[in-house]
Amino acid sequence: MKTNNYFSLVACSLLFYLSILCISCKKENTVIRNPLPVSFGDPFILKASNGKFYMYGTGGVDDGFRAYVSSDLVQWKELGRIYRGNTPHSWGIANFWAPEVYEIKGKYYMLFSADRRENPTGELENFRIGVAVADRPEGPFHDLMNRPIFDPGYPVIDANLYFENDKTYLYYSRCCYKHPVRSEVADWAKARGWYDEIEESWVYGVEIKPDFSGIVGEPRLLLCPPEKMNDPQAEWESRSVTSREINRRWTEGSFLLKHNGLYYLMYSANYFGGENYAVGYAVGESPLGPFAKAGNNPVLQKNTASGGNVTGTGHCMVLDIDGRYYCVYHGRTKETGEERVVFIDPMEILPNGKLVVHGPSATTE
Repeated sequence: MKTNNYFSLVACSLLFYLSILCISCKKENTVIRNPLPVSFGDPFILKASNGKFYMYGTGGVDDGFRAYVSSDLVQWKELGRIYRGNTPHSWGIANFWAPEVYEIKGKYYMLFSADRRENPTGELENFRIGVAVADRPEGPFHDLMNRPIFDPGYPVIDANLYFENDKTYLYYSRCCYKHPVRSEVADWAKARGWYDEIEESWVYGVEIKPDFSGIVGEPRLLLCPPEKMNDPQAEWESRSVTSREINRRWTEGSFLLKHNGLYYLMYSANYFGGENYAVGYAVGESPLGPFAKAGNNPVLQKNTASGGNVTGTGHCMVLDIDGRYYCVYHGRTKETGEERVVFIDPMEILPNGKLVVHGPSATTE
């Protein structure tokens, strides 16, 4: 009897995994083949009210963003440039990163990061978060205001929105720039003569006004790298330092989703340009936490140790299609080299609350 139960469980698990690899479309079931033919960093997919999927991301055009459209998440058509910055009247002048687009009351709002034109102290990293608006998901998008949404007094990137009970919450990452933080990891690296200090980026959350004109209250610190070496998260979140890649530890690319009454805040750690970029998550009981990091982190990381060829997996978002979750992220393969490309893999939250990403996967012929 125990043997029969075992094989039944194995069969059910296999059928579930195979089923989530297929996404139901209007005409047929189609299978996503990774990586997608899209060279983007920081990908974000909007499922619009017209039934189509629109993908936005970093790269492909100077001083702005381009987009792709698909009806099935498999075949993608490039739409070209959908937003241009660095104009005589724009607040953003360079390094346009991480666009996310939201459909609100028939309009489309794109949040993004860019270097701010106003820079009286000549900062090397002067990122702020702004918003552009369009009448259609394919644009063209134009700045909603001639300024960022707010100015926290330090560079910020990677905006993500969450809507609940007529409130809008903004999640973002404070940049590592000029943000040295004392920790046992920093002391450890300094004792070896590697780095004098370790800079860190932290994830914050704050309520913002519905018209995007500013924030409500003060930003709240939600996630940061571990201070102690014996912290269960310290090993994987510190790999950029311990591998002598760079003197920074990141907590960025956050994305919030709600499942069974709990809030899951996903985030990326390590150098975005290196092979150790990886994804973890934390769980809380309210949109602004507090959040506790999960014991099964990282849930998405390079697979080269197990014979795969995918590295640099990170800056994810989650697509909910008829109750099934799909993790959308960028990564690299041996074939793509330093170019970031897009992956979509099944994701699930188990009955015990544990979040699992079934990736990274790469299709081989």
